[in-house]
Amino acid sequence: MTSTPPYAIRPATPADVPQLVSLIEELAEFENLTHMLALSADKLHPHLFGDKPVVEALIGEIDGETVGFALFFTNFSTFLAKPGLYLEDLYVRPAHRGSGLGKGILTRLAQIALERDYGRFEWSVLDWNETAIRFYERMGATLLPDWRICRISGEALEKFRS
Repeated sequence: MTSTPPYAIRPATPADVPQLVSLIEELAEFENLTHMLALSADKLHPHLFGDKPVVEALIGEIDGETVGFALFFTNFSTFLAKPGLYLEDLYVRPAHRGSGLGKGILTRLAQIALERDYGRFEWSVLDWNETAIRFYERMGATLLPDWRICRISGEALEKFRS
């Protein structure tokens, strides 16, 4: 007999954008990255629901309350010659961690990747977030020790284009 999970996971709708912004702000605070936030509902909305959306989101709810989310997009593997699913952010409010929602969201994302015939499902984790690292490893994820993320943004990006 399969029991019903204590949570619901669904695709985000335009009405969810303000709540997504709030959850992203909580995530930034958790990661000590609030200084990097340039986020607003008006900035996020077109990327999710505009003419050319570039990102998708799942909403996690417990008892009808939005308590978590995942923001993801398509990337591409030249070696596999297939698209992939890249998880940009996953966040579950601290009071609801351990409910199974985080695992449920990751499972749903893996299902989406398979349904779309993607070659892989990837994400990054901060090296100090040992709880998340152990969680991902228990789920079967492999941490790639030989890879580092490279990023150019802000002023450096402006200078780089010259």
